[in-house]
Order: sequence, then structure tokens, then C-alpha cells
Amino acid sequence: MASVLVLIPARNEARTIGPIVEEVRSGFPVLVVDDGSTDDTAAIARKAGAEVVSHSTNLRKGAALKTGFSWAMNNGYEAVITMDADGQHDPADLHNFLDTYRNRLPHFIIGKREFSKMPWSNRFANFLGSRILSRALGVRVADNQSGFRLLTRHFLERMKLRSNGYEMEVEMIGEAVRLRVPIVWVPIRTLYFSERKSGFRAFRDTLRFLHMVWHVWRERVHQERNA
Repeated sequence: MASVLVLIPARNEARTIGPIVEEVRSGFPVLVVDDGSTDDTAAIARKAGAEVVSHSTNLRKGAALKTGFSWAMNNGYEAVITMDADGQHDPADLHNFLDTYRNRLPHFIIGKREFSKMPWSNRFANFLGSRILSRALGVRVADNQSGFRLLTRHFLERMKLRSNGYEMEVEMIGEAVRLRVPIVWVPIRTLYFSERKSGFRAFRDTLRFLHMVWHVWRERVHQERNA
């Protein structure tokens, strides 16, 4: 079986990172990219058994993912599973990705949450965002912002990622469509914690999302015209 790394970008997640790494480590090697944390995230992750790479300042989630992807490729991994550090991704769902990877060998697997189990504002934003992106790309996008994903080495080596923020979740899907990489959706648990403060900045990140949707739509149109 090809080697699979679990990549966890994290910033100021000292409260949750330890138990997550410990659970994931029972089945997978783990890399935590500490994105400029001001707490003990890096030390706790390392103590729990993860490899840790740290940014000296906060570069945002997309930049942390790119750091992790580069590390994984340099260390010979054949696939990377990305998951969040805040506890909203259940490590028990890792096997959904692994089973699909074993059976179908797709290049891009994305976890699909149940929108009906989200708080109303998240449910509306995710539903609308997925519909908009589906129209822009001409393919069904079931969950445009899910960060629980498996990417094969073949896909990672061909992607051209330009963004550094949350909009990279959209850019990856756009790259899969541009490169004609198969996308497979797998069910994952939908977990939300009202006391957790998201790093998502509503106004700025929504504008970045819309700009990225426009970018991937333009790429699609250009590709179709030159086909």
C-alpha cells in the first residue's frame, strides 16, 4: 500500500492538537504545519508524535498547506490527507478516504458534510458557495469548503496553486477540473462547536472566494475555447 501522510495545518490549537495527533498516529504518519502560533501548538503536536514544521509568522491556511505538500513530496509520500486541527474533522473518517483510495485510486477525494447538520449561517454559505462553484466549473461540487481531503502525488505534482488563504479550497477543485483529475466525494461527520472561533474572516475571505470562483471560471472558458 502506498504511503499516506496526514497533514494538519494549525494555528493556536494547543487545546485540541494533542488528542487529534494521538488518534491519527495510531494509523498514519502525521505532519503538523504550525502557522505562526503564539501558544504551545508546535510543542504539544511534537510531544504527541507528529513531525512539525513551523512558520515564524502567520501566513494563512493555504500557505501552510503548500508547506506541507512540499514536505510530503520531498519525503516520498504517495498521497496526502488534509484535515483541520480544531476538532471538526473526526479521525475515524480517515478510513473512508483510505478505503476509497485503495478501491478506486482517484486523484482527489473530498469529504462531504451534511449541510442540514450545520448552524444556519454555515449551512446557507456552504450551500450557496457550492452552487456558485458548480455553475462556474460545469461540474457538481458537493461541498466547496470541506478541508478534509485526499490528494495523490500525481495530482499534487501537477497543480499550480497561487493562493494562500481559505480560497485555496476552491482553487484545488478548479485545478482538478482543469487537469481533468477525477473528484470523488466521501461522507464525513459534520461537527461544529459553538465556542470555537473560526479564523475565517467573513468579508475579506468571501471576496477572495468570489475572486477565486471568477478565476476558475475564466480558466475553464479558456480551456474550452482552446480544446
